[in-house]
Amino acid sequence: MNFNNLLKSIFGDKSRRDMKLIQPLVEKVKQAYPDIQKLSNDELRAKSKEIQKYVQDAAKPYKEKISELKAKIEDTPIDEREPIFNEIDKQDKEMLDALEKALNEVMPVAFSIVKDTARRFKENEETVVTATDFDRELAANPKNDFITIDGDKAIYHNEWTAGGNKIKWDMVHYDVQIFGGIALHQGKIAEMATGEGKTLVATLPVFLNALTGNGVHMVTVNDYLAKRDSEWMGPLYEFHGLSVDCIDKHQPNSPERRKAYQADITFGTNNEFGFDYLRDNMALSPDDLVQRRHNFAIVDEVDSVLIDDARTPLIISGPVPKGENQMYEEYQPLVERLYDVQRKQATELLADARSKIEAGRKETDKNKAQQLLDEGFLSLFRSYKALPKNKALIKYLSEEGIKSGLQHTEEIYMENNNRRMPEAVAPLYFVVDEKLNSADLTDKGVDWLANQVNDKNLFVLPDIASQLSALENEKDLTDQQRLDKKDDLLNHYAVQSDRVHTLQQLLKAYTMFNKDDEYVVMDGQVKIVDEQTGRIMEGRRWSDGLHQAIEAKEHVKVEAATQTFATITLQNYFRMYHKLAGMTGTASTEAGEFWDIYKLDVVEIPTNRPVIRKDLDDRVYKTAREKYAAVIDEVEAMRVSGRPCLVGTTSVEISELLSRMLTMRKIPHHVLNAKLHQKEAMIVAEAGKSAPGMVYITTDGHAFTDRPSAIRYQTALIDDAANGKKGSDASLVGKTPESLLHNEERLLGAVTIATNMAGRGTDIKLTPEVKAAGGLAIIGTTRHESRRVDRQLRGRAGRQGDPGSSVFYVSLEDELMRKFGSERIAKVMDRLGFEDGERIESPMISRSIERAQKKVEENNFGIRKNLLEYDDVMNKQRTVIYEKRRHALMGERIGMDITNIIWDRVVNIIENNDYQGIKDGFLEVLSMEVPFTEEDFENNERGELEERAFQEAMAAFKRKTERIQSDSYPVIKDVYENQGNIYQFILIPITDGRHVVQLRVNLKEAYDTQSKNVVKEFEKFVVLHTIDDDWKENLRQLDELRHSVQNASYEQKDPLLVFKLESAKLWDTMINDMNTRIASFLMRGQIPVLQQQGPVQEAAPVEHQQRFNEQKANFDEAEEAQRQAANQDTREEGQQPHHTPIVREKLPRPNDPCPCGSGKKFKNCHGRGLR
Repeated sequence: MNFNNLLKSIFGDKSRRDMKLIQPLVEKVKQAYPDIQKLSNDELRAKSKEIQKYVQDAAKPYKEKISELKAKIEDTPIDEREPIFNEIDKQDKEMLDALEKALNEVMPVAFSIVKDTARRFKENEETVVTATDFDRELAANPKNDFITIDGDKAIYHNEWTAGGNKIKWDMVHYDVQIFGGIALHQGKIAEMATGEGKTLVATLPVFLNALTGNGVHMVTVNDYLAKRDSEWMGPLYEFHGLSVDCIDKHQPNSPERRKAYQADITFGTNNEFGFDYLRDNMALSPDDLVQRRHNFAIVDEVDSVLIDDARTPLIISGPVPKGENQMYEEYQPLVERLYDVQRKQATELLADARSKIEAGRKETDKNKAQQLLDEGFLSLFRSYKALPKNKALIKYLSEEGIKSGLQHTEEIYMENNNRRMPEAVAPLYFVVDEKLNSADLTDKGVDWLANQVNDKNLFVLPDIASQLSALENEKDLTDQQRLDKKDDLLNHYAVQSDRVHTLQQLLKAYTMFNKDDEYVVMDGQVKIVDEQTGRIMEGRRWSDGLHQAIEAKEHVKVEAATQTFATITLQNYFRMYHKLAGMTGTASTEAGEFWDIYKLDVVEIPTNRPVIRKDLDDRVYKTAREKYAAVIDEVEAMRVSGRPCLVGTTSVEISELLSRMLTMRKIPHHVLNAKLHQKEAMIVAEAGKSAPGMVYITTDGHAFTDRPSAIRYQTALIDDAANGKKGSDASLVGKTPESLLHNEERLLGAVTIATNMAGRGTDIKLTPEVKAAGGLAIIGTTRHESRRVDRQLRGRAGRQGDPGSSVFYVSLEDELMRKFGSERIAKVMDRLGFEDGERIESPMISRSIERAQKKVEENNFGIRKNLLEYDDVMNKQRTVIYEKRRHALMGERIGMDITNIIWDRVVNIIENNDYQGIKDGFLEVLSMEVPFTEEDFENNERGELEERAFQEAMAAFKRKTERIQSDSYPVIKDVYENQGNIYQFILIPITDGRHVVQLRVNLKEAYDTQSKNVVKEFEKFVVLHTIDDDWKENLRQLDELRHSVQNASYEQKDPLLVFKLESAKLWDTMINDMNTRIASFLMRGQIPVLQQQGPVQEAAPVEHQQRFNEQKANFDEAEEAQRQAANQDTREEGQQPHHTPIVREKLPRPNDPCPCGSGKKFKNCHGRGLR
């Protein structure tokens, strides 16, 4: 017994402590169950309605109090409303606490109801109850084949269609599943082994929490599982009158999707839940909202969603002006030639390194030997900097002493802040840095490009500051000529910047991104592959033009550049839920991360039956070639013994390599990778079967499925006998291999090649014949960096006490082995005289590999935490912006926000200007005279002046809104009384003196409120559109900043700290600009004089208002772009991809001073129209 086991035996482990805490609650469920079991079907349904009423009654006092408070808002002065809103928030929080308490009280009965419903469905082909209106509504839908109506009776059948297949209900909850259900209800992660019925476990907390009426979200990793599970588990809930729907079945922004969110239980994919949140925060009318409050969510495969995909941003984007004008296709042939030149050079450098290192090791003269080794390792280092992913280089680095020599050489040239690095990389055309994810041209590369295009300055950024300074010193130019030359310089800089950026992204595409590894090409599109699951990440695109570069490399259509309208990471989306839970088969290795980021505790749930799977020690080979050959031999051995095999890989490339090798051996198989993702469920369902087939058996008992392989093997046995090899059979001498073979029919196991985490959510079920043969054989082709991924692959075998085995094949060339210990193991293998094809198999090696994985996991967690710091900056800003936006959209708190904006502008103008500046600021921003004299300014306290000016500004704003009411109401009254039966919505023009916008107003509401809602619509319009415009610009600047701050490390600065400081400045600038624009438009807004007597225009109900954007001339294009972006179909089968932002120009930021020295902002000077 080791020390850890000794401590566990004394104090127990976390899993046992968790079970001890949950056990009393499980006992309560077991005590309540017999009483529930005695109830008739109608009594059972009545019981569920009884506890539902009990739960919802707990919230009634709070809801009534909130309604009373909301009724007071309109009659309360704006400056006295804040306490009311604070009290509403307090009552809302207390209501959620009261609901949670009520749920805990009814939990034993609710769980018993679900369990007994499952039992009744299993034991009875028909469950008959008295029909309700809800039952009749269900039966009216022909897709609901689980229910029929017979007179006043509703008949629930135990066979129905789910996921396109007919299923028969045959499940009842085990006690261990009740443990899992309680853990989920408590807002924890339930770790349950594969095959333990996580989908059934979730029915317990889902039913319980749906009783509140606040909605439960059941989150899955793909749309097939979302649709299947909603149809599979749906009847269990609908039997008790709870509505069920799946958002992935319906178009975004459709009434059907809105109805799906109103259901008691809503299924959907993680992406679609996130995208709907973003769409809601692009809405221009409350009627466009689809989601309600984020109450309770259970995330299936929680490790994939909240760890693997957590930092991946969901982005809704739209076109940018001239976004199709890109240079990727134009310069792709040039970069391809440059890449070929360097690839040839890298091969030559590697050959030179090999020869010199080998010669240096053989040289007897110490000085000459050292010189040869130094030159050899320098060539090797150059080859590494030229193409670090060169397979020949990777293989050579796995040899003894090579990697350490390379690292020593790298340290020499990195000394003193990389002082000698230019000397090392001088012969190269470009330098690739995997750690910084960059590919940069050297001087030699720039010269090569200049010779190719006959222009030495084509890929060189001009010194724009010096050029503008020189232009200002030219005395013989007129003002117009100087302005024209400035325009030419800035335009040339923009084009050069775009060209250099294009070149860098194309270099990255060629050197750092491999087809069928990081991405695949399908249907003329480049699609990103998730490195963890091997699934295609539908619609995802790399940012900063990288995706366009890869599209050009692969000669498919290069999509136009886009800009971000809204974005959020899954990590930050799911942190918004009042209560969050998750379930998976592998979470304990990431327990620390779950707690640090989400405050989610991981509870390990015991299996219903003991796991009898045999987990074998890792098998380590010298080379990848030897490893893959051994994998194929193992596959054939398992197949002919009647055992199906699941071969786990980490990339599409390896999947297809193994597929080719199996095809050569004539072994039928299925391949499940990113290219065949749509067939996942079908392939996994077949993976546990066996089928009759012919095998050829040699004299030593080996069986083969193809005759040529059997003949080759038998020939080798005969040759061994002829040569007198020890242990050979002498009776074989002189016989032909064909005469010695015999064949027989056997059950042959199915062979499936899959990426390690593919097929999650679908069990591999074994036939009795397969179980008798030894069960499913898991064969891993490499160790992943994460133990969780390897455990997920192992867990595919041994479900529910089934037999099975798992083994991992490893080579010293694998990525993980190259990082940890490959040289040390190679030395051991050489010292022990291992021949080619022989392997090491030892528990010590397996434990060593797991320790290496743990180190990588800790490092990856550190990286993810660092990324979280960046994302949190944007998330804090997003939270504030979306809250302001929601206030404007719903209209309840918009008055307070506008009051605060006017106060902010008054204070800002007075605090930051002299008296003349204050006069100018009040006229420009607030459209009013200063309400105090210069003498008052000099003699009075600033606070007193600010209060006086604020009161005057509010009075002016009130007069302005009253004027809009009085001007619009006579027209509205006339139209409503004479043509009210014709128009539902009308357009009312409002201008600030520069722009005219059309407000879409409900005619009846305007008439009933005597045009008060016209003012509210005006305020909402201005605030919403200004927020949207400034937020989009801020997102672009943050994206640009995030890339640029990485260079701060060269200046011995912390990039994260620089990012936080600079993003705070961007935020202050955005808020300042937003408040100025909102205040300016609101204080100037009026109905145009010439239009007051103009004809009435009808507004189509389905259209949004025109787009207001102070910085853009064409309102209609911007409005249309946002509407199209929000309506994109982001579902997996959707046709329109969503894109990431493209930073196309390295120009000054819009709110920066213009480089021309005019003192104006860049966006209002030479930057006008460039963005």
